[in-house]
Order: sequence, then C-alpha cells, then structure tokens
Amino acid sequence: MAAALLLNRISRTRACISLYRVSGSHGFDFLSVQIRGGISSTAFRGRSLVTLVENASRFDEMVSGNQRKYYLLGGKGGVGKTSCAASLAIKFANNGHPTIVVSTDPAHSLSDSFAQDLTGGVLKPIEGVDSPLLALEITPERMKEEIKHQKGNKNVKDLMDSMGLGMLAGELGDLNLEDMINAASPGIDEIAAISKVLQFMESPEYSRFTRIVFDTAPTGHTLRLLSLPDFYDASIGKITKIKKKISAAASVFKSVLGKKEIPQETPNEMDQLKERMAKVRNVFRDDDTTEFVIVTIPTVMAINESSRLHASLKKENVPVHRLIINQVLPPSGSDCKFCSMRRKDQTRALDIIQKDPELSGLKLIQAPLLDAEIRGVPALKFMGDLIWR
Repeated sequence: MAAALLLNRISRTRACISLYRVSGSHGFDFLSVQIRGGISSTAFRGRSLVTLVENASRFDEMVSGNQRKYYLLGGKGGVGKTSCAASLAIKFANNGHPTIVVSTDPAHSLSDSFAQDLTGGVLKPIEGVDSPLLALEITPERMKEEIKHQKGNKNVKDLMDSMGLGMLAGELGDLNLEDMINAASPGIDEIAAISKVLQFMESPEYSRFTRIVFDTAPTGHTLRLLSLPDFYDASIGKITKIKKKISAAASVFKSVLGKKEIPQETPNEMDQLKERMAKVRNVFRDDDTTEFVIVTIPTVMAINESSRLHASLKKENVPVHRLIINQVLPPSGSDCKFCSMRRKDQTRALDIIQKDPELSGLKLIQAPLLDAEIRGVPALKFMGDLIWR
C-alpha cells in the first residue's frame, strides 16, 4: 500500500529513474528503481523473474529506423493492455521517436494510466518524456453530439471532412445522417478510430510522429476495427453499382417519355474513398509498418482467447510477432498455499502456450506481477524497462 501511494505521489512530480539489478535469495533477483525528483530519493523495489532476461522483446528491432510504424496492443479485457501500450509509447518517446498513443477502447483508461486528464477527444501532451508524446482517447459520443447540433448537410459534411470521411457524407445526399449514426452505434467506435488513422496518415500536422501506438478495445471490438476497411470497400462497391443501375433505369425511362437523357455521374469521389480505405487496410496488413502485439495473462481462459485472436488476425493478414504474458508470479521461498496454487495454475497455462500452434511461434515476453500500482510516467517507465528490452 505504501509503495502504491508513493507511486501515485511521484506520478504528479517530474522525476528521474535509474534501474539496476540486485541479487536476492530463493533463485530470483530484485529489480530496483531509484526515483529522484521533487521528493526525497526513494527506492521502489519490485520482484521479477530471472527468466525475463531470456524473454527479451527485441526492442532494438522496434525502435530502429525513422519510417512511421504502427503498434496495436490488444487482447482479453483486464490483461493490462493499457499499461503495456502506455509504457511502450513512453519507451519510444524516450528513444527519440515523437509518438502518439491512442485509445480505441470505449472504456478508456489512458487517463488513469498516465495519471493525467486525457478526456475530451483531443490530442494532449504527456510531460516527463524526452521526445514529444501525445495521447488521445477517442470519444464517439462527442462526434455524435456534434452531429446532433449540426443543421443541414453542408455542416454535416464539414464535420465529416474534419474526420477524413467527407466524401462519404457527400455520397449520403439527403439521408438523415444523425439517425444513421445513432443506428450504427455498436460500430461507431471503430468508425471514429478509422477516421483518426486516416488523419494520422494524411495530415502534414502529424508527419513528424514516427510511432503511433493503439491501446485497442477487447477482442471483439478490435476485430471489427481491423475488418472495417474491407466492409467499407465492399459497401462502396455495392453503392456504386446501385447508383449506376438507378441512373441507367432513369435514362431509359426518360428516353421512353421522349425527354433528354440524364448524364451519367462520375464515380470519382467514391473511387477516392475506396482508395483511402484501401490505404488504411494495407497499413494494417503491412509487415514493414504495422505489428499487433497480443497481451495476455497466465490463465487458461485468457490464453485460449489469445489463441483465437491470433487465428482471427491471421485471417485478416495482420502481422503478429510478440505475445506479452503479463502478471507472472515470481518464485518464492515462502510456504504460502495460495501463492503455490496460483503458481501451479500459471505454470500449467504457460505450458499451454508452448504447445499451442497459434502462440508458440511468437516472441514470448514474460512481464512480472508487481506489488505496486503502475500509474503515472515514472511507474510506466519502470514497467517499460521490464518489458521492452
């Protein structure tokens, strides 16, 4: 409890951290971090597995090069995706990469993780890192509220333009966009996320950011997000075909009545939107620019879901190379019956990973269960130094 209170306090203070290893008894090491800042020097000690050294994430591969790269972290709810994503964003920023971290989870927790107010649906700076780090919690509710207050298609189109979806609004014509948005509420989070991806890809304002980290929603939402570009592509194709048929039928009707034939509409705007959606789809599937990192915990249920997630990601052709196994119990010399049973359960779960055809080929990264809450930049940096090595 004291350690947690200390971390909460230092998370609001500019501090510097140095990490070093201290040998301990019972076959494990202590990882100690010296925190210095606006409070007196204090050592935060967290126990970690010695085998972590053998489970390096190969962060050197992730940090090399100045080409923009996208990292999506996801998995079952409650496995620590947000902490892992936030610590990775800090690690990138402290290694010279201007970085953006985005939460696409409807139940946002980036604010809690950074111990900073990130609400409002706009990019906000994170202090205490070496390179610029901006954070964003995507807020579909704000988008829906803005649409409700817009009057007329022109204003709605302006709003959709700001989201990178103006051409789609133009094709909707006189349809009631507010009703469509409300009716599509189950997928509105993914629509908002895709619009942000488009902005990051195309806006000169964000061109200097070389790493973009996504803290994704639990499995089902994330798979919808990744499949949305294909859905758009198919839908746009159907709309184009329908418009051509309607236009052709109208032309025949006009000619029968002896009236002037209606000119065919050019599909340029729809083609441009298809191209942009294809660009997003290709980014999600490009092994050179994108990686999905699966986060799990050592329980049978979480690992089984991670296996299904990896199978689904393979179907979507989304690159996956790393699996973080979070909250691993360290060895102990005590005779605690509860700890002993939990450790046996975790060992059984880890054995499942080694035998699972979907997961065994991934880089396995074991992250320890720490005895203090990870909250605020100093604590996230501590966690990042454990995981991203």
